[in-house]
Amino acid sequence: MSREYRRAMRYPQDEEPMYLPSVAANTLPIDRAVTEVAERLAPDVQYIRYEIGWDWSGDPAIFFRVVLSDEASQKRLRKVATQVVWHLARLLDFPSMGLFPYHNFRSVSEQAVLREEAWA
Repeated sequence: MSREYRRAMRYPQDEEPMYLPSVAANTLPIDRAVTEVAERLAPDVQYIRYEIGWDWSGDPAIFFRVVLSDEASQKRLRKVATQVVWHLARLLDFPSMGLFPYHNFRSVSEQAVLREEAWA
């Protein structure tokens, strides 16, 4: 089952250019891991998006946006969120990639109301 995964790069506003680790140039391993985790945890996980950029302290980071089914977000949020974080960490060696992972979760209903394009 093929799914399109959106990814983007975060750039600081009005600052000197900052260089990301080389993984930003080849995101294929990340795309594969995201696909595997989303498919393994379906239907609880509807889809996963990500961005590579800098966190609040200026360190390279990867920001995952995970959309969960309404049922999973209401009844199994802790379990499903833990599984997502664990599986992504198992498949991707974040320290060797030079990225610190951040995970954000939202339900399908929340996304329907908020309609944030980055989460679409």
